[in-house]
Order: sequence, then C-alpha cells, then structure tokens
Amino acid sequence: MYGLTRGTLTLIGVGVAGFLIWLATQIGDDSTGGYWAVYGLLAAAGLTMALSQLLGGWTKWGLPRVSGSVFLIAFLPALVAGGWLLLAHQPELNWFRTHVLGWSGDLGVRGFVNDMREYVPVVAFGLGLVFGLTFDTTGPRRPREVETRETAVVKPRPGARTPDSEPEPATVERRPTVSRTEVERDDVTVQ
Repeated sequence: MYGLTRGTLTLIGVGVAGFLIWLATQIGDDSTGGYWAVYGLLAAAGLTMALSQLLGGWTKWGLPRVSGSVFLIAFLPALVAGGWLLLAHQPELNWFRTHVLGWSGDLGVRGFVNDMREYVPVVAFGLGLVFGLTFDTTGPRRPREVETRETAVVKPRPGARTPDSEPEPATVERRPTVSRTEVERDDVTVQ
C-alpha cells in the first residue's frame, strides 16, 4: 500500500508541477513583474515535487513540521545564492539588479553570474524544491513500556509492639512499582 500511495502522489505532483511549468510559459518575462511571476511558478513547481513526497509518506506518516536545521543549513544559503542570480538577471534595470551586478564584479564572480543566465529557471525550480525539503514529519506516536523496578516495603508483623517497646523482626514484601506507558515521538518524549 505504501508504494502505491507514494507512486500515486508522486504522479499527481509531477502533473501539478508540469502544469505550473506550462503556465509559466504562457507569461511573458519581458517585464520585472512577468519575470517574477514566471520564476515564482517554477519555484512552486519545485515545491510541489517535494511536497508530493512528503504527502506520499516518504518521511514517516506523521504531522508536517519545518525542520529548523534544514531550513538554516540548506535553504537559507541556497536562497541567498539563488536569489542573487534571480536578482541579477531581471529584464529591467532597477536598484536590485544594478547593485547585485556591481557587487558580483567586486567579488569577482561576475563571469559566473553571467554564465548562469540560461539556467535561472533551473535555479528557481531548485529553490522551490529545497524549500519543500525543509518540511519533515514528526513520525507516528508509538507506545513504549517504562522500565519497572522492585521496591521493598517494610511491614510490621501482626501484634508488633509500639516504638517504646522492644522491636520485633519485620517482614519484607517485594512488589513491583506501578508501571506506566509513555508515548514517544522522534523529537519529544511525552509522559
């Protein structure tokens, strides 16, 4: 069942991503607004592919959450580098494009930025995909038995004397402590 669900949702994701890519071809990218609409749709297509895997059960069938470490370590650097390229190749001169191209020259990466012009659509798709990969699931809750220990309980013998009188030997009865069940998730243990 798992393979069938994942395969079906991947196919649906491919269909939606393909539709978004086709939709992007229907928009002219001659103006700044059209440019961002096209590359926004391409990023949404990448996001769709990642989410199809998440919804298809790829990551443990739990509730979706944002993985902070993936967001910080993977997505933010990708956003800076990819955003740099997207800003540099806008069709109309504006403050962002002028400054990014100037800074690229100052950093000695202007040749690389120019070479990437043809691949800006792939960068936009990749940014959407990496953003989608920042989502993960917590996994299903699974019960776990807690370790039980025996405790000694001292009971006075019947007819034992009061503390003022001579003590009699006591009996020791061993009984297990009350066991409890915890619910464990991958990131949190709840008692």
